[in-house]
Amino acid sequence: MGIDFVVSDLISASPEKIYHAWLNSKEHELMTGSPADISDEIDGDFSAWDGYITGKNLELTPDSRILQSWRTTEFADSDPDSLLDITIVSEENATRITIHHSELPEHGMQYQQGWIEAYFNPMKDYFI
Repeated sequence: MGIDFVVSDLISASPEKIYHAWLNSKEHELMTGSPADISDEIDGDFSAWDGYITGKNLELTPDSRILQSWRTTEFADSDPDSLLDITIVSEENATRITIHHSELPEHGMQYQQGWIEAYFNPMKDYFI
């Protein structure tokens, strides 16, 4: 079954800008401050944080949803990929990005704070 959690925050950018930055290697690098190689195609592979995070795009709904298989180098070889469901919704003068991270191995709760520190906080600085 695995561990799961939801984190959410408001970012001062349009859904289109956030969606594009998430799925573009150069923008993802600039947004997070770490090397990334990202596909914007369904079934396309990605890596972020200099190879620490890897996975595959499972479903892409332009400007509103990204569903990915996701794992880090901390996963055991026997651990299945987790599931990352990102929704991007316009809310007043900003965009709410919500991450539902599920099917994580036992150590998975550590990633909850990781999304805030390694994604939401840098995104707030990037999209000023």
